[in-house]
Amino acid sequence: MKDFHSIKVTKGAKTLEIVNPTNYPLIGMGAQGAVFKLSEEQCVKIYTDPLQAQMEAEALRAGKHLSFFPKVFKTGTNYIVMEYFNAPTLKEYLRNCTYIPESIARKLLDILRELKQAKFTMLDAPLRHIFVLENEELKVIDHVNAFKRIHPVPLKLLRDLKIILLKDSFLARVKTLEPETFDVWEKYFAENSLDYRNIPVTSGGSGQGVKVESAVTQPLIGKGHQGAVYRVAEDQCVKIYGKPEHAKQEKEVLLSSQDLSFIPKVYETGENYVLMEYLLGPDLNTFLKKQATLSEDITRRLLDILTTMKKSGFKQIDAPLRHIIITNNGFKMVDHVYSFSRVQERPLELFQNLYERGFLDTFLEQVKGMDPETHAEWTKTPIPLITVQTAETSGSQQTSDKERKRRTEHSRKKGHDRKRAHDHKDERDKKRHHAGKEDRDHKSSRSHKEDRDHKSSHSHKDDRDHKSSHSHKDDRNHKSSHGRSKKSDRRR
Repeated sequence: MKDFHSIKVTKGAKTLEIVNPTNYPLIGMGAQGAVFKLSEEQCVKIYTDPLQAQMEAEALRAGKHLSFFPKVFKTGTNYIVMEYFNAPTLKEYLRNCTYIPESIARKLLDILRELKQAKFTMLDAPLRHIFVLENEELKVIDHVNAFKRIHPVPLKLLRDLKIILLKDSFLARVKTLEPETFDVWEKYFAENSLDYRNIPVTSGGSGQGVKVESAVTQPLIGKGHQGAVYRVAEDQCVKIYGKPEHAKQEKEVLLSSQDLSFIPKVYETGENYVLMEYLLGPDLNTFLKKQATLSEDITRRLLDILTTMKKSGFKQIDAPLRHIIITNNGFKMVDHVYSFSRVQERPLELFQNLYERGFLDTFLEQVKGMDPETHAEWTKTPIPLITVQTAETSGSQQTSDKERKRRTEHSRKKGHDRKRAHDHKDERDKKRHHAGKEDRDHKSSRSHKEDRDHKSSHSHKDDRDHKSSHSHKDDRNHKSSHGRSKKSDRRR
């Protein structure tokens, strides 16, 4: 077995990138690094930033006398070898509880008091960082920010307890066991109260995502161009909008479509927010990344959503994979800001998503068998797609923006294959029959203009429609069509 020093952990665009040539299993991953199991007694945390490794090492040394701290066996520039806990987290331990046990409440209060006595400024710990060993002995991990962040009250602990509906039970225990601590917390929350309806979310400007306040204690579960979504309870979340008009548009769609199976339940609305059901499950894009084939069941469910949209008067007919959540109650779809205001007759972003996953041809073939009329409507004109370069070829085939623009303009001027063949024929006929030159030129010019106008109008419409997407993709320029991309690639 190779030494753990050969494991590489670096920051990627959205998550950590790990190269593990050893047999040590990955058992955890967070913002600072990844944790690998070395034995039944030890694990190693490898950090992306040596400074964070140093910060946690200092905290662990400062708290080595605390019974709830993990033992440290070895430290290095970018790693710490520490005690491994084969035990459930406190979140898992309390999952099915209807109230918090007094013994657990006492031990949590002991931990918070001892952290304060040790001069730590982070008097807090989320439930996932607390392990419950035999005899309900508690152990706390992840102390990188122990001396960096200032949490005089356990904001993350109370937030997590609220999500699993145990916050009130815990506070009742605190009020009985430590009345003075309860009063301190009450005063803090009174002075720093923040109603989720007034969470500050501001527009980021044209083409930019919204801006959110980092000090908000509610867990942020997503944000895009129109708003940010916070989880406020185990089964509820709130979407706060950067612009009131966006809130008004989405409220209209959600409230008038509560009878549709794919629309989330709405509990409350305001000028700048919508309180709705929290959807537990993966999004369809994440799910399909792990699939080798596209099942007919998924196609049927997507087709049902899209055809129901059309029948129900939706103007924007689309279902981006990241907006589809797979729940125990079937597919649910989020982000309906432009569903009644933007005209889009074909699910262009869904087509692009499936194309990137390699499932578009399968999807269209399955739709053809299930609903030939819808298939014919979707494919009567070429589907505009963006060709995505694979990671394997990006290094050797990377093209500059200027070159891509030149090639795109060149491709646009060529037009459809039929048009190119017609133009070549005109050129040959021009040399052979000088007498009919003006008439042919006029026809060719008119045909070329109509083709350009059609493509320009179609591209502008698709681009306008795609700006309606709630989340993270924006302003797609659909310059290549599904119907002709393969031929164009062969010609180039």
